[in-house]
Amino acid sequence: MLSMTVRADGVAVITFDVPGESVNTLQSDTIPAFTKLLDRIEQDSSIRAVVVQSGKADSFVVGANLDMLKSVRTASDAEALSREGHRGFARIAASKKPFVAAVHGPALGGGFELALACHGRVCTDDKKTSFGFPEVQLGLLPGANGLQRLARIVGLQAALDHGLTGKNMRASRARALAVVDEVVPPALLLEVACKHARKLAERPRRAVTFADRLKGKPGPEALQALALEDNPLGRRVLFRKARQLTQKKTRGHYPAAHAIIDVLDTFASKGFDASAEVEARAFGELVVSETAKQLMGIFFATQELKKQGGAGRSVEKIGMIGAGLMGAGISYVSANAGIAVRLKDKDDAGIGRGLAYVDKLLAARVKRRNLSRLERDQIFARVSATTSYEGFARCDVVIEAVFEDLALKQRVLADVEARSEAIFASNTSSIPIAEIARTAKRPENVIGMHYFSPVEKMPLLEVIRHPGTSDEAVATAVSLGKKQGKTVIVVNDGPGFYTTRVLAPYMNEAAHLLSEGVAIEAIDDALVDWGFPVGPMTLLDEVGMDVGAHVGRVLFKAFGSRLTPPPGMEKLVASGRAGRKNKKGLYLYDDKGNRVRDPKTRGVDASVYGELGVTPSAKVPPEEIQMRLALAFVNEAVRCLGEGILSTPRDGDVGAIFGLGFPPFRGGPFRYVDSIGAAEILRRIEGYRARFGERFEPAPALVELARKNGRFY
Repeated sequence: MLSMTVRADGVAVITFDVPGESVNTLQSDTIPAFTKLLDRIEQDSSIRAVVVQSGKADSFVVGANLDMLKSVRTASDAEALSREGHRGFARIAASKKPFVAAVHGPALGGGFELALACHGRVCTDDKKTSFGFPEVQLGLLPGANGLQRLARIVGLQAALDHGLTGKNMRASRARALAVVDEVVPPALLLEVACKHARKLAERPRRAVTFADRLKGKPGPEALQALALEDNPLGRRVLFRKARQLTQKKTRGHYPAAHAIIDVLDTFASKGFDASAEVEARAFGELVVSETAKQLMGIFFATQELKKQGGAGRSVEKIGMIGAGLMGAGISYVSANAGIAVRLKDKDDAGIGRGLAYVDKLLAARVKRRNLSRLERDQIFARVSATTSYEGFARCDVVIEAVFEDLALKQRVLADVEARSEAIFASNTSSIPIAEIARTAKRPENVIGMHYFSPVEKMPLLEVIRHPGTSDEAVATAVSLGKKQGKTVIVVNDGPGFYTTRVLAPYMNEAAHLLSEGVAIEAIDDALVDWGFPVGPMTLLDEVGMDVGAHVGRVLFKAFGSRLTPPPGMEKLVASGRAGRKNKKGLYLYDDKGNRVRDPKTRGVDASVYGELGVTPSAKVPPEEIQMRLALAFVNEAVRCLGEGILSTPRDGDVGAIFGLGFPPFRGGPFRYVDSIGAAEILRRIEGYRARFGERFEPAPALVELARKNGRFY
């Protein structure tokens, strides 16, 4: 795992290379192996300085080995791992012989902590190179004093930001913040790192802290930052605000975020050693927590999905029919992945809007300095546009994102088949793919590729195969989705497939609560408190009430009375309410389409209640609102598994979290059933069936699982 060579210039080069793995992770034997090398380094007088590098081609160290953490059974065992990391990295930091980290590719979690424990850091200017603490996304916190070491360099505010968000820091940003000393081309990394190590050995320097750098800067911004960072009153304000914002965002569901604040608060007020104690205890408790268990389970599921695939076609060029927000978004993620796009719409105005949207997304990245202007121009040049089918004959895959109308989609399919033998993918959200393929010349080439809006932000792609879809078409769609940066699940055909189908009873139950006189904001608040990113009423306005009604009719036709909407909802659509897009929905919107933020009315359009003929006075407890909607969702997910729409519970959990915002800390609908118990979930659903009838008819697969006292995992 760790090897060392000593160069003629007295620099020892430690190479970290975990055998048989594509990336380096910190394992149970990493610190003991480092300790042995440190003993040799201290005893060898010919060694003047040390450089730590990776033996992997495209990464440094990506954090602790999660299989190791997953196997930990007690908080005390996890705490011991943290304390061992403290001791090992403290020896590096205290070494009289300077250590320099030579970083190429991602240095994440424990890998970032290793680099921060060194006395200097040199990294490459490659796009792959980044630094970050993703632990919070797994329900954990950095466990080897990395937060404190980062705070010394970049300040408390920036350390809080990186710890609480898990976002990455690119090489240029790391240099600007003094996290790294030099940024160089990959070919020069080792030599520059060795040169820097020799310089530190010749002229030892005191580490310059963030406060030191602030004191040397003129201007009000530096003074304001110094006031927050360098005095007790300012720090109290900083941490109080951080706790308030974190509570508002997490609703108390992610204890790791609060633990990160505790560590940095203790570091600022009581020092490094005291914060290390807080960190070790918190790390131990978090590793064995239910939240971390569920989040790590989802992480492993996504890693498994990345490995799925098959022998599909090589996709160099796609045709995109429909230049609306979905079509333009798909064009953007494709061009960004290096794929040529031929974008078609019915007229020049539509094409113009689509190209303008792609340009807007690229311009935003240039503004954030994630792209150079040259890179922006290269990506944008991959998108060409047309109002005809010129150029489609050379496309490997054609994706349509036209209006949700079966006849229209079949007509588009016929037009494409007359000109090309490309795989044809429909971005429908509800129409069965077999229905679209019914009139096809080559039904084996027809598949569903259901993207989520906005395409450039939503991580999921739902690939749908109908009974006649070829394995080649499926493999091609999966490969294309991965190349576009998506997490891909493959489901079998049926009305609404998986994601739209499970969302339908959830949204329908929200409509029933509204028709019972429960206030719009009360419904939304309850589900956000339960862990959804937005409530169902807000979601309905975002998706579009007209779209929701159309999908609802398709699913009602397929599944009958258990998806019967409450009386009155069609009136809202008939009155012209389409949600945010026409600034008329359940909430009020200003001229720019932004929701009105009125603390008294909460921005609700009170005229909705009059149109429905209800008074928003029903006092339904938040817990009942949450359970009625969540269990409607979960019950339908289990139906999908039992009916073969889903092949595994894993796909159902990933699809629900990444496509629909099901609370990640609950693990997805299937892990949620396991955590509560199938028998208890069934008991609750049967209670609602007794009160509300057929729409809470338990899924047969749930009844069977409860009878056997079984689990999905």
